[in-house]
Amino acid sequence: MSDASGWAYLIVFLVAFLDAIVPVVPSETAVITAGVVAAAGDLTLAAIIPAAAAGAFLGDNAAYLAGRRFGDRLTKRFFRSGKARDRIDWTRRQLDERGGELIVVGRFIPGGRTAVTLSAGSLRFPWRRFALSDAVAAVGWALYAALLGYFGGRAFEQAAWKGLLLAVGIAFGVTAGTEVVRWLVRRRRSARA
Repeated sequence: MSDASGWAYLIVFLVAFLDAIVPVVPSETAVITAGVVAAAGDLTLAAIIPAAAAGAFLGDNAAYLAGRRFGDRLTKRFFRSGKARDRIDWTRRQLDERGGELIVVGRFIPGGRTAVTLSAGSLRFPWRRFALSDAVAAVGWALYAALLGYFGGRAFEQAAWKGLLLAVGIAFGVTAGTEVVRWLVRRRRSARA
């Protein structure tokens, strides 16, 4: 990344954009890595964060538009049963009640960002509300990932790879912790029911 720093910002943007549509793209790792490289002085943190946030925001909006455009067809084809329709209704209620929160939290959950953005589009969640919540989510996510890499890289200036490993480990830990909390909440709810 450091040899072609101009290209590095474009790559960060593109990876963040694609990750919103294709969840297997490692956008968080790319942004963390760019943060580590910035700590070494080869990239600028002030350019990494906007590139990552803009890519995430535009990618999320592309997924939202895809959901809006093709969601009805997919819903009619794959969600015909009563149980499936109940899930769609539940999702719609959740978006109505907690739409902004779901969009922000979904950005930090691998795969969750795609599911939330597609669902918001297919269920006709108001775009302005979506865009506002998504802008907050994209900037928060870009700050989190870039700063995690940057401070990890600064802590291990003599061995930047250790900073990268630490930053990626923390990112995975945060994701795992989020998933554990979600699992516990679901478990508690089903125990009550």
